[in-house]
Amino acid sequence: MRNRSGTKTALVAALALTMLATACGGAGEVTDDAEVDLNVSTGVTDDSVIIGSHQPLTGPAAPGYIAVSQGARAVFEYVNAQGGVNGREIDYRVEDDAYDPAQTIDVTRQLVLEDEIFAMVGGLGTPTHSGVLDYLNEQGVPDVFPSSGALAWNDPEEHPLTYGWQTDYTKEAKIQGQYISENLADQNVGYLYQNDDIGEDSQAGLDQYLDDEVVAREHYESEAPDLSAQIAEFERSDAEVIVCSCIPAFVALGMLEAARIGYEPQWVVSSIGGDTATLQGLLSEFTQDTDAEGVPADAFLDGMLITSYMPRVEDPDDEWAQFFLDVYEEHGEGGTVTNTHVFGMTQAVMFAQALKSAGEDLTRQSLIDALESQEWQGPSPVPFSSSDGDHGGHQGVYVVQYQEGGSIEMIQDPRVTDREGGAIEETDFQPLGPDELDFHG
Repeated sequence: MRNRSGTKTALVAALALTMLATACGGAGEVTDDAEVDLNVSTGVTDDSVIIGSHQPLTGPAAPGYIAVSQGARAVFEYVNAQGGVNGREIDYRVEDDAYDPAQTIDVTRQLVLEDEIFAMVGGLGTPTHSGVLDYLNEQGVPDVFPSSGALAWNDPEEHPLTYGWQTDYTKEAKIQGQYISENLADQNVGYLYQNDDIGEDSQAGLDQYLDDEVVAREHYESEAPDLSAQIAEFERSDAEVIVCSCIPAFVALGMLEAARIGYEPQWVVSSIGGDTATLQGLLSEFTQDTDAEGVPADAFLDGMLITSYMPRVEDPDDEWAQFFLDVYEEHGEGGTVTNTHVFGMTQAVMFAQALKSAGEDLTRQSLIDALESQEWQGPSPVPFSSSDGDHGGHQGVYVVQYQEGGSIEMIQDPRVTDREGGAIEETDFQPLGPDELDFHG
């Protein structure tokens, strides 16, 4: 991802070069001018396998995303309690990068060189993970399921060891754009987006369907929590629909600012910011000591449209959602289970599934082979790709509408598409249930 701060960009680039110049080869897999050797079992013993992740446990993204690693850890603890994977327990090591690309470089180096991880799993954030993408591939570390929808994760020629997971921002935005054009036709549209590849890639998808309807494009910087100017511009431009390609804190800030000035657009929120339980917590926090204190957080969310690709905790009929609730109750850290927890839990199940398919004679090469040959059958209700030529992960989204009181209504079943100008198509994909999917033991 391109960071708009020249100083930070230069710092990250310098640190990345320093990492590459001084790296000792990560347990001997890579040396100067040598080819990457994947026929190694770094981090693997007879009874355990070490995996790592960089996550925002503190900093601006922590309120929305700390639950990702909490959810993943709960699933890995569950898997270990079932006997692990092919007899090995998963040793899940998470380092805090505070959503700061410079810190991501430091903690990734620690995980690779000191912890000697077998694989990086679910490294979170586009601006953060982009800074270690080359390093992981050059060190021969499988880079599995980055927690971001950036297009960069699906580039098998440039980064053959990186396998995307999240529906990419352009695919998701295409489906949002088509939905708006068909169901909110002739309404003025405003885009609110993070000022990086999240915003750029999302606009590329939305514009395929909405370019003529757009009356305002407003961005935010993740370190500047004030959206008063952006929301004022949407109101001035008479935007009736706001498409928010935003992390949760900025979804909540935008909604509160709109309510403060009496502006009532239709909010369409992408999967990265559409966790309603997380938003309720943020809204309650942000309204303390304001005129809105005491207003139920749920009231701000009523009618919000959300695109998603995973099981959702609001759906009592989804057996994976109920399974995750049970797993977190037994193995989690307490508190309310959110869809952000489910993000990490779904990711962990799918990694464990690939690890199981990699077999007892576990090497980095056998994991890559498993990823590229895996017949993915859930938990998500959306098809998934990690083939030799396509590391794109989830292929589409569905649309739900949140209703005050905590329920959701499915208003468009899963649809899939590409990142270019291809058709958006319905899918009949049906995931296997928790008792049928082979991911532990």
